Amino acid sequence: MMTEVERAGLAARYGTVRGAIPSNVTLVAVSKTRSVEEVQALYDLGHRAFGENYIQELCEKQGRLPADIEWHFIGHLQSNKVKQIAPFVHLIHGVDSSRLLDELEKRAASAGRILNVLLQVHIAQEDTKHGFSAEELLELFDTPWRWPHVRIRGLMGMATNTDDDAVVSLEFAVLAALFQRLRPVVGSPDFDTLSMGMSGDAALAITAGSTLVRIGTAIFGERPAKLS
Repeated sequence: MMTEVERAGLAARYGTVRGAIPSNVTLVAVSKTRSVEEVQALYDLGHRAFGENYIQELCEKQGRLPADIEWHFIGHLQSNKVKQIAPFVHLIHGVDSSRLLDELEKRAASAGRILNVLLQVHIAQEDTKHGFSAEELLELFDTPWRWPHVRIRGLMGMATNTDDDAVVSLEFAVLAALFQRLRPVVGSPDFDTLSMGMSGDAALAITAGSTLVRIGTAIFGERPAKLS
């Protein structure tokens, strides 16, 4: 169980993070590998948006925690896992292919829902990260939309894992420019979310125009070191 000292530490870190983020920027607390008790403690402080990377962990927590939590799936989503979260997920980050859109459409229709998603754009100098290119996105929206149960809420991207702020800022600026370029192309007021920025680069992302940041360690603290 969490001690009173641990709860006080969580409250202090959360207050610091929340205070540094403008009110018009959505804060998603990244709760992957965190306990149900930790998530509940942050919920008790008034927070509602939580991000999970793993399907099984997300489903387990969703079944044990308050129903009004807004669950964000922020990991790399495999098509064969969509059906498990389609009935309840609030926003799916990182949609990176037409094939995945096909599966989302199928499962959303079966669940009788409209699924809100973000399209992931590859902006980093790393092949391990996923996402559409700018050309692929423009082509996607230049053809008739065939996914009526999928609502595109915006774009997301992850910058290169580097200590060079200039590189990160440039990548965020490129994504922000693409977001603004696509808004009139998409032509929907629902296309309003630009997700970029995590614990280490949130300030740079917000300066570049991010409307949603994903913060884990700065809120929950460092994870305990694994025993060798």
